[in-house]
Amino acid sequence: MRAKTVDRIATAIIICVAGFIMLVLAALLGYLLVRGLKHISFDFLTSAPQAIKVGGGIGPQLFNSLFLLVLTMIITVPLGIGAGIYMSEYAKDNKLTAFIRLIVEVLSSFPSIVIGLFGLLVIVNTFGFGYSLLSGALALTVFNLPMMVRLTEQSLRNVPKEQKEAGLALGLSRWKTISSIMIPVALPSIVTGSILAAGRVFGEAAALLFTAGMSSPRLDFTNWNPLSPTSPLNPMRPAETLAVHIWKINSEGLAPDAPEIAAGASAVLVIMVLLFNLGARWFGRVVYRKLTASK
Repeated sequence: MRAKTVDRIATAIIICVAGFIMLVLAALLGYLLVRGLKHISFDFLTSAPQAIKVGGGIGPQLFNSLFLLVLTMIITVPLGIGAGIYMSEYAKDNKLTAFIRLIVEVLSSFPSIVIGLFGLLVIVNTFGFGYSLLSGALALTVFNLPMMVRLTEQSLRNVPKEQKEAGLALGLSRWKTISSIMIPVALPSIVTGSILAAGRVFGEAAALLFTAGMSSPRLDFTNWNPLSPTSPLNPMRPAETLAVHIWKINSEGLAPDAPEIAAGASAVLVIMVLLFNLGARWFGRVVYRKLTASK
């Protein structure tokens, strides 16, 4: 009887804590969305910001965030999946492998501001990339790579050993077994993790202050030459992202409607991050169902 009472009390406490966390999260999201949604319009999403006039938008910053996201994922996903495959299937279980895993764990817990300072010293100054989209993408790759490595490694280790052994027993090479049997089974988890990593990239600000910069040149959206300084597709130009723009508007905005612009931009950022998270779960389920149905 006493054990049942303790179990009920513990269950009630856990439910209350979970409910409180959900309430705080709902209140925070509701506050941001209620303040910001009324300021969002097509003109707001596509027009350029104004320094001292009323009516600025977030068009270039929104485009910069999406372009930076694409650049970062192009670098992060192949490196993370490749390193995860190596750590799971090729690396021997020795002190070196344990040290590499320790380094990955340490990197995953680094504050983003530290990654930004590293990017400033190494990528921006030492390698001479300057304040640019490429510098920001490389810094965010350092920020997101540990997550991709751990996720890929864990996903491959969760594949049933029977499937791996069956492929080897049929005479398949190790790589053929990995690419044809193990990766398809682990793909839903890898895809979900990749989309969640994309959400982290989209909402990051601290690391980009020191790498991508806090200003953007006037972009010519009719010029798609990536070598042109005013081209939107030029990866070597400085680029103020949406998250950095929100920080800048709140800290030093001179426009009369700066609070409204910050509220609208914050709502857009929250909506995009929510879409990334919900999309990751939905897409992961779709891939899993298709793979299950094909079997």
